[in-house]
Amino acid sequence: MNDFVVVGGGVIGMLTALELADGGASITLVERGQCGREASWAGGGIVSPLYPWRYSSPISRLSAWSEGFYPSLAERLLESTGIDPEYRQQGLLYLNVEDAETALAWSEEYAKPLTRVNADFLYDKAPAVAPGCDSALWMPTLGSIRNPRLGKALRAALEAHPRVRLLENVAVKGILMQDDTAIGVQTANSVLAAGQVVVCGGAWSREILSEAGMALPVRPVRGQMVLFKAPKGLVERVVLKNGRYVIPRADGRIVAGSTLEEVGFDKTTTAEARESLVKSACEIIPALAECEVEHHWAGLRPGSPTGTPFIGAVPERRHLHVNAGHYRNGLVLAPASTRLLADQLLGRTPIVDPVPYQPVTLLAQTPSEDATTHWA
Repeated sequence: MNDFVVVGGGVIGMLTALELADGGASITLVERGQCGREASWAGGGIVSPLYPWRYSSPISRLSAWSEGFYPSLAERLLESTGIDPEYRQQGLLYLNVEDAETALAWSEEYAKPLTRVNADFLYDKAPAVAPGCDSALWMPTLGSIRNPRLGKALRAALEAHPRVRLLENVAVKGILMQDDTAIGVQTANSVLAAGQVVVCGGAWSREILSEAGMALPVRPVRGQMVLFKAPKGLVERVVLKNGRYVIPRADGRIVAGSTLEEVGFDKTTTAEARESLVKSACEIIPALAECEVEHHWAGLRPGSPTGTPFIGAVPERRHLHVNAGHYRNGLVLAPASTRLLADQLLGRTPIVDPVPYQPVTLLAQTPSEDATTHWA
């Protein structure tokens, strides 16, 4: 019997397994499909909330820790697996920011480099940006990562780890409980016994935990993205305007996103979204109008009522834990949220105060079940 069963093989689940295994625990990670192929694969890979000053302090604390950790994580994965997650720290240009003064005040409070720059600076950093911008905000320390490659590298690292057993294409049917204590999980064909269970099921976490009697308020929120086959060097850094963004990859390709759609567990792509995403991307970088749209896809974010993830012990259930509900910031917060949970499970000093993320705390702040259709 392993020390832990981790349910869910996205970046959150894989990093949770890696953290626990590095801490000396034995892990079985079980994933209903292939690891790293849901929201972890579908996102853009910006290692920051899009507009970080518009988020709560708990999000900012996790984000700051994660941003500092990503360079060493990417280096470790490249060295140990040979797969480069392509961490790039080329900065972010914000165009057309209405609350710039709030942003600059936030940067001072959190000691995060953010400055107002003029047109000369903007077009020196990003010559392909649409003409007519007289100023921008510049965050030089922002990084991005190629999240599909991050997922591949994490999977390879877990496969090679002596304390980890990786089970893919195995659906969890429910949490096994004995006297309000989790003792493992039930799959279609077997029982996976464990000392403790950790649910990292992303948008599916609510369904997984419902069998244990917990109504976790996490729901799927569809996001659609497009990928342009652009010439290398057209864009070198992330550019954000009016909530839409372009993200360059090392090979020249450019990701543009994204939509926010409340459509349940539907990952269908739509012509309307594609048209809107292409239009927004071309408004930022006009030359993209001449580039091929190579791919168009959708993923399901794990939405939560306040945007703060549930990290910690499930109320009134022993040995059952959750790390889910990161909404738009799963990749951003993954290193910090998984370290925070591992700290608690392994009896270490937490990297930040765990109370704001504990399910018992967040459930007291969330709407009732009758109000779920009104979540923002």
